[in-house]
Amino acid sequence: MQRICNSLCAAVSLLLVFAVFSCEKAIFPDEDESGATNGNLSVSVYQIEQMPFASMSRGSQTRAAFTRSAVTDYCNRLNFAIYDMDGTRVKQVNQTSDKAGFGTASFSLEEGEYQLVVLAHSSNGNPTMTNPQKIQFSNSLGYTDTFLYYTTVTVTEEHQTLPVSLERIVSMCRFVMNDAIPAGVIKLEFYYTGGSGSFSATTGLGNVASKQKMTFSVTAGQSGTQYDLYTFLHQQDDDITLKVTAYDGSDNVLFERDFDVPMTRRKITRLSGDFFTGDPSASGDVGVTININGDWDGQTDVTY
Repeated sequence: MQRICNSLCAAVSLLLVFAVFSCEKAIFPDEDESGATNGNLSVSVYQIEQMPFASMSRGSQTRAAFTRSAVTDYCNRLNFAIYDMDGTRVKQVNQTSDKAGFGTASFSLEEGEYQLVVLAHSSNGNPTMTNPQKIQFSNSLGYTDTFLYYTTVTVTEEHQTLPVSLERIVSMCRFVMNDAIPAGVIKLEFYYTGGSGSFSATTGLGNVASKQKMTFSVTAGQSGTQYDLYTFLHQQDDDITLKVTAYDGSDNVLFERDFDVPMTRRKITRLSGDFFTGDPSASGDVGVTININGDWDGQTDVTY
């Protein structure tokens, strides 16, 4: 009887342990969603790409109070990361736009010199930020418009608030299909090389040779569709090699074309033409003109 009681007690205790762990979210000491409530360093994002996180009438110099709705025009995720001067991550705060406090993070840090990285984007998750010299996105997370702030900061026992302004670090290829999507096509895949899926926080430049891929579901009959592809260039001007493939419901290839696309950092290359009905052998490096885009540094128009 004593053995039975001991076995029952052990089993109940084990079940209680599993119950506790199953109800708790795993928390890692260097990552959270809010940051310290009474830290000695507060970081507040006050503008992205010279556009304040506040409602402001065009032409007016009067800025209203901080509004979360303006932030979501540019991103739905923010990552704040603190590193020591050797590049070891000390703290990280990840935020999503549906949570209170989006745009501000606080840290409790020992006195000393630190590196601060703030990242804004709209990917499907948080990039790998273990190393500030290799902040890594992936095909599964997706690539979006991305903004960066980097600085070094001296932390003392006195509280300080650091307002930061983020700047765009990606380049975009906007692929436009003027003709209608044929019957049977349900998916488009854009596979491109020449850019990078990761970047250095100190330079904002790409630093690996990535094989990037974006996939979009489509509906037959649609025309004038466009698809935005992002990458981190290794230098100011570079080319990417792009393969565009159209699939049916059984993953059979129905159409496929290759393009060499000129890219410039912080600029849009708009690549447009008749994808399904055009000449597959036509070069994509003719008819290049520059039109200034107010939100980006510029736009290159290429007709294929």
